Amino acid sequence: MKRLVILGGGESGVGAAILGKVKGMDVFLSDSGTIAPHYRDMLDNEGIAWEDSAHTPELILNADEVVKSPGIPPTAPIVRAIVEKGIPVISEIEFAGRYTDAKMVCITGSNGKTTTTLLTYHILRQAGINAGLAGNVGRSMALQVAREHHDVYVIELSSFQLENMYKFKANIAVILNITPDHLDRYDYEMQNYVNAKFRILRNQTPTDAFIYWQDDPIIRRQLERMTTEARRFPFAEHPEEDTAAYVDAEDRLFLNTPSGSMSMPRADLALSGLHNLFNSMAAGLSACLLDIKKEDIRRALSDFEGVEHRLEPVATIDGVRYINDSKATNVNSCWYALESMPASGVILILGGKDKGNDYTEILPLVKSKVKAIVAMGKDNQKIVDFFSNDVKVCDTHSLDEAVATCRALAAEGDTVLLSPCCASFDLFKSYEDRGRRFKEAVHNLEK
Repeated sequence: MKRLVILGGGESGVGAAILGKVKGMDVFLSDSGTIAPHYRDMLDNEGIAWEDSAHTPELILNADEVVKSPGIPPTAPIVRAIVEKGIPVISEIEFAGRYTDAKMVCITGSNGKTTTTLLTYHILRQAGINAGLAGNVGRSMALQVAREHHDVYVIELSSFQLENMYKFKANIAVILNITPDHLDRYDYEMQNYVNAKFRILRNQTPTDAFIYWQDDPIIRRQLERMTTEARRFPFAEHPEEDTAAYVDAEDRLFLNTPSGSMSMPRADLALSGLHNLFNSMAAGLSACLLDIKKEDIRRALSDFEGVEHRLEPVATIDGVRYINDSKATNVNSCWYALESMPASGVILILGGKDKGNDYTEILPLVKSKVKAIVAMGKDNQKIVDFFSNDVKVCDTHSLDEAVATCRALAAEGDTVLLSPCCASFDLFKSYEDRGRRFKEAVHNLEK
């Protein structure tokens, strides 16, 4: 009997454990932290052995194969020991992909992954397609494969997940953009991060599709260095040679694929802003390639309700708009948020766990649009040093202090934008926790 060891007792790990058990394997799950009670119950109900608060080498290094949570870095001592012993290490998506013949729509990029994934899923579901949602959003793909049947999976893939994918194949692969992110994971070498993202193209054939932003300089440069057998469907704001999606001079969105062409007024798109135009293009092209009816695509692109924590309006209080963009965990994502803001009067909340950020990219927008920056984190010195010569910077160390400072700075007509550029783990459990607590703090201002 094959022994399968799972590292990590969260959504993906528990799902992989259950799929392994369904497939008749001897499964053991290990987590160095504390496994949440509902995941413990799931493991116990399946009769799966597990441990938490430790990794016991004797119970792990006898594995035939290991499924590793993407959050565990390859430098972790237990992972190094596994690799040194020659035991294969794979991701949950790689494992689940072995046991389904569903089509795979896989989406990655430094920014916009979640919006594009949920928008693509929305289009398919609205069109009556039996689609599953997996990866960084939705439920564990492995658990869905174990318990359900789907004809298509729409999967958001981070660079961490792509690191341990080898034989998995995307029928449609989407790379939205690549900008510096998670460089602390990649030895501060941008090319290592780029290489991880481009693993999404592994194993693609001439019958598969690759959708990407034509004007992204990093994607363009990488494509000059490599080849892919997949058919290419680039998108851009304006028509260029071979562009599959673009906006014409009359502000109409065009999508062109071998299955036909379609168009719709850009004003009819549910999501506004240049970044969301690109997200809509990628989702629309994916749907066209899956032969979804054009009227279904138009309808779904026009009625999608957006994503929590991504340019999410919270409230307008005393004439001041409050916007939750907690999902902006890197500089480029913040750039897109600022690009969509009014020409002036923005109070920008930055800060958190720095991932090797270079704030130069957003400086012109800060100079032209931002009235003040409120730094919110345990250590804000890098933000203070970088911006203080160009804009007023307030140094705060809690959410309540930051929101109170914003209220004191803001005047009627201003916009308070939480778009932190940083990971959340210095003061919060996650970007979701940060965003929800921000919304609570804003709503408390109304009382």
